[in-house]
Amino acid sequence: MARSILNNLASQYPLLLGVLNITPDSFSDGGTFLAVDAAVAHARRMVREGAHALDLGAESTRPGARGVSAKVQKQRLLPVLKRLRKLWELNRIPLSIDTQSAEVARACLGEGADMINDISALQHDRQMAKVIARAKCPVILMHMQGTPRTMQKVPKYQDVVDEIDLFFRKRIHAAHEAGIAPTKILLDPGIGFGKSLGHNLEILGRLVELKALGRPLVVGVSRKRFLGTLTGEDRPERRIMATIAAGVLALAHGAAVLRVHDVAPHAQALKVAAAILKSSGA
Repeated sequence: MARSILNNLASQYPLLLGVLNITPDSFSDGGTFLAVDAAVAHARRMVREGAHALDLGAESTRPGARGVSAKVQKQRLLPVLKRLRKLWELNRIPLSIDTQSAEVARACLGEGADMINDISALQHDRQMAKVIARAKCPVILMHMQGTPRTMQKVPKYQDVVDEIDLFFRKRIHAAHEAGIAPTKILLDPGIGFGKSLGHNLEILGRLVELKALGRPLVVGVSRKRFLGTLTGEDRPERRIMATIAAGVLALAHGAAVLRVHDVAPHAQALKVAAAILKSSGA
């Protein structure tokens, strides 16, 4: 049910993808939603506040983070996923799973997940493309230079947008070769994943060039460090206004989906921004 609804949402961009970190160590809310009851309550709250879909993750990908085994990810994700799929108010809400593990993806798709968000763009686990092709589910392919442990050490590019564009073309081709329909692919330029402040700003300012690839762009700037660098705000949870500013401009430049922690203020901002963009023919 929700997977078909996810496909129908394509005509309703822009969308809000609410972040649910079921982790002890995520950069902005680690440990807050690790318990099943807390995670379920937060998921319900984000849906009430206007999230169009939810993105569940059990492995922190903050700079310097170490990997988490498939076993641990499943231990964190599956109890929450099973509970969410039993709730009537979430029956029509697509659920994405943020993982690089084919084993985790397979298990979660089997329990009612609708989409996979792979920060490695199908490169970390050779079986991931096969799992997604078999499930015929949508997938988010993200660009990242390096790994979470190394990505922010010394990110370098000749032209960051051109290099991301080439990367996406190659990954779309690889996904198609594996049996994944191009229409099932969304693209995330990976703000903060192997990028400096300057890289992040350039990407956001040139999103229209990546939009030319013809696939929906997912942008995740929520609470990120570069916003703190610009504003002087050290606490991630106090970067909401900065996040909204970046998100609204991302929409104006071609983003289709905003991945956010703070759904309610974004829902208001999105309605206004979408109305203005519609009236201007953008």
